[in-house]
Amino acid sequence: MHFDWTFLVRVSALVLPAMLLMVLHGAAANAAETSAPMEKLASRRIFFGHQSVGGNILDGVKQLPASPQGLVPRVVEVQSPTESLAPGTLAHAMVGQNEKPESKIADFERMMDAGLAKSTDVAFFKFCYIDFNGATDTRALFEKYRVAMEGLKARHPGTTFVHVTAPLTTVQRGAKAWLKELLGRPVWGIAENVQRETFNELMRKAYGGKEPLFDLARLESTAPDGTRETYELNGQTWPAMVPGYSDDGGHLNATAQARLAKELLNFLAGLPAPVVQPPIPAVQATP
Repeated sequence: MHFDWTFLVRVSALVLPAMLLMVLHGAAANAAETSAPMEKLASRRIFFGHQSVGGNILDGVKQLPASPQGLVPRVVEVQSPTESLAPGTLAHAMVGQNEKPESKIADFERMMDAGLAKSTDVAFFKFCYIDFNGATDTRALFEKYRVAMEGLKARHPGTTFVHVTAPLTTVQRGAKAWLKELLGRPVWGIAENVQRETFNELMRKAYGGKEPLFDLARLESTAPDGTRETYELNGQTWPAMVPGYSDDGGHLNATAQARLAKELLNFLAGLPAPVVQPPIPAVQATP
């Protein structure tokens, strides 16, 4: 049987360039799809109120390499709520006091009302893991948060307010944890993460799929391969921070900073533009 190698060469000369063109076109399309949402950050003014874990995430943002489009926002600390923010800025400030979560709600609300909302397109703050202990009334705290955010949205319709779940910690394991349990002493992270997750479930139920929600706790409890870090307590499963994400059990190490920084920027870039409701015309008095 005679095989026509000439025919094969001619077909290859036609097909291979076409396939290569398709691959390149697909790569270009994927790159465009990836960069297009990120380009929104170049025109957005963002404010982030936080304490230490938020600072860890911002450290991760600062370490991200700039893309050819320069899409990584500038990280700027806000000194006054009346400051004017430039587009492409991720502004931030410490809000409230650790272990007093209500103070963070009040401080964020104060800053927004004092003028910061006028110069921000997106604004949010987060609680810290240390704001929760085994006795925290999570439902009462959430209700204070919900009422404050509803008021801010009503007073500042031109700002997109983002919600953030409370961060977790690792849980103590091994011989030390076993000895504490034996002696009836509290084990690091066990009771506290229950309260944090209880609060986070209220956040997810209220805002998930309805308003912008950055699920920091879920990211912290998910390993790079997608597996979840959990523990058992009284027959229930609770999430905890992946041990490889922290060097002290609560703050983010370099690995987690880089990962969460990318996740946050992708989340912020994907936010739709706020829909500003037109002002209600004043009712003219009849003569």
